[in-house]
Amino acid sequence: MPVCPSGASSHTVKNGHIHNGKQRFKCHDCGRQFIEQRRPASRSPYLLSLITRPLRLPVYEWLKSW
Repeated sequence: MPVCPSGASSHTVKNGHIHNGKQRFKCHDCGRQFIEQRRPASRSPYLLSLITRPLRLPVYEWLKSW
């Protein structure tokens, strides 16, 4: 079972589903209802370098080549 995000308690139970079918949980200690959050996949260092790499030419020069 997932851990409660507010109290970090592991005393949780399943408590139905939300409108899109994701499982809802309820914390026994604080009573909060929550959905287990999935962490997004991390990007590889190579992909990050492609995203953050500056353009080699200024945009106006790149446009002139068209």
